[in-house]
This record gives sequence, C-alpha cells and structure tokens, in this order.
Amino acid sequence: MIADRAARMLDGLTLRPVAPYQAAMVRIGFALTFGAFLLREWPHRLELYGDGAAWSGDLARQMLAQNHSFTVLVWSDSRVWFECVYAAAIAVSALLLLGWRTRATTLLFLVLVLSVQNRAVLVGDGGDNVVHLMALYLPFTRCGEVWSLDARRPPRGRDRSGPVLWLMLGAALAAAQVSGFAKLGMLDFGWYSWGTFFWAYWAAVGIWWSVNRRVPQGEWHRLLNGLANLVHTAAMLVIAAEVCLVYATAGWYKIQGSLWQGGTAVWFPLHIPYFEPWPGLSGLLSGSAVVLTLVTYGTVIMQVGFPFLVFNRRIKNVLLVLMMAEHVGIAVALGLPFFSLAMIAADSVFLPTTFLQRVGHGGGALRHRLATRVRHSNPRSSFAPDRPEQAVSGG
Repeated sequence: MIADRAARMLDGLTLRPVAPYQAAMVRIGFALTFGAFLLREWPHRLELYGDGAAWSGDLARQMLAQNHSFTVLVWSDSRVWFECVYAAAIAVSALLLLGWRTRATTLLFLVLVLSVQNRAVLVGDGGDNVVHLMALYLPFTRCGEVWSLDARRPPRGRDRSGPVLWLMLGAALAAAQVSGFAKLGMLDFGWYSWGTFFWAYWAAVGIWWSVNRRVPQGEWHRLLNGLANLVHTAAMLVIAAEVCLVYATAGWYKIQGSLWQGGTAVWFPLHIPYFEPWPGLSGLLSGSAVVLTLVTYGTVIMQVGFPFLVFNRRIKNVLLVLMMAEHVGIAVALGLPFFSLAMIAADSVFLPTTFLQRVGHGGGALRHRLATRVRHSNPRSSFAPDRPEQAVSGG
C-alpha cells in the first residue's frame, strides 16, 4: 500500500509539471512588473543606472569584486552599451510576458534583472528584491506550459528557430569570455562563477532539445522530462516558501516595533510627501483612528499568520483576497504600484487552479467575442464570410 502510494506520488511529480497555471501567473506577473518599471523610468534611466548615476561605475565594480554579484553594465561605461542593455531588458520582459522561448527568455530575464539592479544597489525597494529573487527561480520552472506562445508552438520536429537561438546565445557567451569583455561575474571567481552556471544551463537545454528531437518518446526523453518536472516542482516549492518567508519576516519584525504595537505605524507613511500621490486620500485615511488601527493590526496578523493559514484551502483563499486588496491599497494610497504588483505576482503562486482555469476560459471567450464582433462590423472583409454556410464549409 505504501509502495503504491509512493509510486503514484512519484508519477504525479514526474509525468507532468505541477501548478502550470500558477507558474504562468508568476512568469506574467514579474515580466510585467519589471518591464513596466523600466518603461516608467525611461526618462530617468541615465540618472538611475547609467553614466549619470550617483553610484558610479567604479563604485559598482568595487562592490562586485567583494560580493561576487553579476551585472553586464560594468563591462563598459559606454552610453551606447547601456542603452542597448536597457532596451534589451524591456524587450526580453515583453517576450517573457508573451511566453516566447521561455527556456531562453527566463535566463535572459535573470541576466538583465541582475544587470540593472546590481548596477546601482541603493536604488529600489522591497518590490525590486522580490523581482530579484523570482528571476533566480524562473529559469528552473516550466512556466510556458500554458498561456504562452510556447504552448502554441508546432511539434519539435519542425522547430528551426530554437536551435538557431541556442547557437547564438552560446556564441555570445563564448565571445564574452574569450575576448575578455566580461571582466566581472564570469571568469574571475573560479569554477563556481556565473559563467559556469550559464554554460551548464546552455548545455542542459541543448541536450534536452537533441534528445527530444531524435527520440521524442524514448526512455531518455521520459527520463529528462521527469527530471525537468522534478526541478520545476522544487522551484515552485521554493517560490512558495520564499513568499511565506517574506511575509513571516516582515510580520515578526513589525511585532517588535513600538509603533506597530501601538497601532499607529500606518499613520506615518501617509504623512511623508514622497508617499502622498493623493494628499486628499491620505488625509482621509489618516483622519480615522479606527481605520488606522484596524489596518495596522490587520497587516501584522495577516503577515504573521500567512505561513500557517496558507495550508487551509478555504482560509487561504480569503487570506489571498485580503492580501491582494491590501497591496492594491498600498499602490493607490502610497504610490508604490510596482512593489504591489510584484507582491501580487508572488501571491499568485497560491491561487487555486480551478480559479485560474476559469480566468483562462473567460479570457478565451472574451477574445472570441471580440473577434466575432470585429468580423461582423466588417462584413466585406475577406476574413469574414458573407453567408453562414461559408463559415461552415470554410469558404
């Protein structure tokens, strides 16, 4: 009996990726967060991360030499190089949002997130830290199984662009190392450097594609598919544990503060000019002692209890609604939209599968209705049949 249950559990973990809809939500949420942030900061990009930043390139190199972090922006102080990297970060975020070549785009997303954030470590907030962490985990997930262009891709045998992209990325990585252009984060830290990680990931993807193309239903394919599903499951568990750890840490630190104990902590950020996008709304919220006390104590209770209550399905769903509503309130009242969007994207790992499937079906039905309305509004279009029987016969 125990052996049968263990076998069924192993089959469930290896035959198919767990939580594919939740993985897609995490992918979409964090790609949207990072891409939208870069677009908003486009007018200020040079002052934040470029040659006009207070944190100069020399300071960034000194810190990288100590903490062994990674960023491609210190490879050159050229403004052209910075503009190319910044534009590439926006483009890769858009491709990851759409789910195009997620094995490649998740790794490129990791490179570009680390490159932008590690260029100026003093710029950012808690939302940037969450994006940083999730970018590290996304390459190990199979986040393109649903709601992606990858899911609509033709069979592997007809795939031509994938190997070309794989070869191009390998050539770019080799050129960066051989030429010495990659001065930090690649060669200087021995066998455990970022370069080793990138080469290992590149080789694993190549082996996966080769085996899947030559023996798509063979034993090696099943073995690699099972290993990929196990790695995906482990990454999703780490993401869920990370979210619990973030909330638990924040909640327990709040408990130790006298302002949170007194129920007045929320009052102070509402009166900081930097966090007052709507002064009238801030004044309205801070004018009610009951509302402030409820929000203060409610925040602490939800954050401390999140790791324990998340295992109860019904309580978890109510808690997720409250947490997401709180993040929406933070985005509106304090003017922190990207922090809130990052936290909502992280919370989505706990959303019920049935709910996400209904959302997907609803989105598909809405898209179908819009397409039908467009066809009916232009009856002379070559794509819209003049008579119903033409639609049936394919005329």
